[in-house]
Amino acid sequence: MGFALIGLLLLIVSACGSSDDSSASGSEKKTNETVTYESENGAVEVPADPERVVVLGSYAGNVEALGVDVVGVDDWAKKSPVLAEKLEDAETVTEDDVEKILELKPDLIIGANTTKNLDKFKEIAPTVTYTYNKLDYLEQHVEIGKLLNKEEEAQKWVDDFKTRAEDAGEEIKAKIGEDTTVTVMENYEKGIGILGDSWGRGTEVLYQAMGFGMPDKVKDVTEQEGYKMISEEVLADYVGDYLLISQYNDQDNSYQESELFKKIPAVKEGNVLKADAYAFMFNDPLTLDYQLNFFEEEFLK
Repeated sequence: MGFALIGLLLLIVSACGSSDDSSASGSEKKTNETVTYESENGAVEVPADPERVVVLGSYAGNVEALGVDVVGVDDWAKKSPVLAEKLEDAETVTEDDVEKILELKPDLIIGANTTKNLDKFKEIAPTVTYTYNKLDYLEQHVEIGKLLNKEEEAQKWVDDFKTRAEDAGEEIKAKIGEDTTVTVMENYEKGIGILGDSWGRGTEVLYQAMGFGMPDKVKDVTEQEGYKMISEEVLADYVGDYLLISQYNDQDNSYQESELFKKIPAVKEGNVLKADAYAFMFNDPLTLDYQLNFFEEEFLK
């Protein structure tokens, strides 16, 4: 009887040990688990739940909006006051900082199809690239949701945003007119950029989500490339009922003091909205929510 009891106890202890080992193995397996993501360049094995992402494109806000940590990001994203707080602990990197990115130990790298050194980055971590505007701005967010294993969360935000933006558009147009047209511009050292309906700077919110029209001339010249560079002398030809200026306050904006600018009908009537270009640059969920709030406040006040 004594030997039988000892044998039974040994079996129980052995089973418990086996159970503990199995649990540890399962935990390790989950940490290292990968899934196959179908990127625009083919299948890529990516972590099922990435935790350290480097972003070398315009998608940092998409990643942060889905609750995934960005450990490395380019300077443009860092300059956005909308994204700054969430990216406070992320290192500033460029596509040339191969060694620095290696030191960050990313488990996923996201870039643009034009990003340099992609072959080197693929040796560091699974690397996925996107072509800007190949997908529309909402499809792009859902696609990044798929990449990060958070497609459901991404789609939920998209559905909610579309409803909120449509409601806001209807409220604004009820006040300023159903057929009101809006022109979006940015000023650069070499001229003025007139922007189409999918070039960041609030264009997606205005034209696609809220349903505002753009002047026919703007539509014609931005249809192919998404934007058109013009001179200050012809700006008036492209300005609709309202003018949105995506403005860099650390650049020369003295053109706004010229008589030529002041004679534009929308300017004379006070129908000019000025937005911080760094806050308006991207079209990720965090930035889009900021832009939507901006338009509601500016158009309705």
